[in-house]
Amino acid sequence: MAELFTGRTGRGVRVAVIDSGVHPEHPHIDAARIGPGLTVLPDGSLEDDIVDRLGHGTAVTAAIQEKAPDALCLPVRVFREGLKASAAALVTAIRWSVDAGADIVNLSLGTTNAAHEPAFTRVAAEAMEAGVLLVAARDVNGTPCYPGALPDVVAVALDWDVPRDRFRVEMADGRPIFPASGYPRPIPGVPLQRNLYGISFAVAQMSGFAARACEAVAGERDQRRVEALRALLALEGAR
Repeated sequence: MAELFTGRTGRGVRVAVIDSGVHPEHPHIDAARIGPGLTVLPDGSLEDDIVDRLGHGTAVTAAIQEKAPDALCLPVRVFREGLKASAAALVTAIRWSVDAGADIVNLSLGTTNAAHEPAFTRVAAEAMEAGVLLVAARDVNGTPCYPGALPDVVAVALDWDVPRDRFRVEMADGRPIFPASGYPRPIPGVPLQRNLYGISFAVAQMSGFAARACEAVAGERDQRRVEALRALLALEGAR
């Protein structure tokens, strides 16, 4: 089966990774392709720290770099003691990513609290207008997850049967959904079930593929570019 986005490596593309930061010295990380980043605290304030102390953001970044090795990853740390963050922190992280010139924002997790939908709707519209593609989990165990459940976002679903070098596209509620593998980049000698896995890594696979697609989409950073990028992903996923 032909490689997706043949010859594309994410060159010239900036991917903001909203997660637990990154450990640049990890063997799966190309430190030369890690750009400037920061920590967003629960109240939305900022702190100069990108070091991953949980391992999750490093594994997510590694999955993105595997798919798009020439993309520049911007670590935006919102998870500190555990994989939980406030809605204010997530919204601030997305806005910072847009202002930092990201082409793609990888948001592996989100919130199932529908009370936060209006705030995420606003920031997703801001990202779309700025020509920035948000990639996020569509749901958590069937419950809509924001911002991934919003129409302006590339909605990712989990499919354990999809190979890590592929993704699918299917229609739901009149919009494309992108199922992808939930396994991270493998560690030699470590069984898949003993490594980190889940929807976070399906999102990371799609962000990597989106970075490849973004390299192929010319034009100004505006809504039309985001729409063209989503259409290209849907076309490629249907092959």
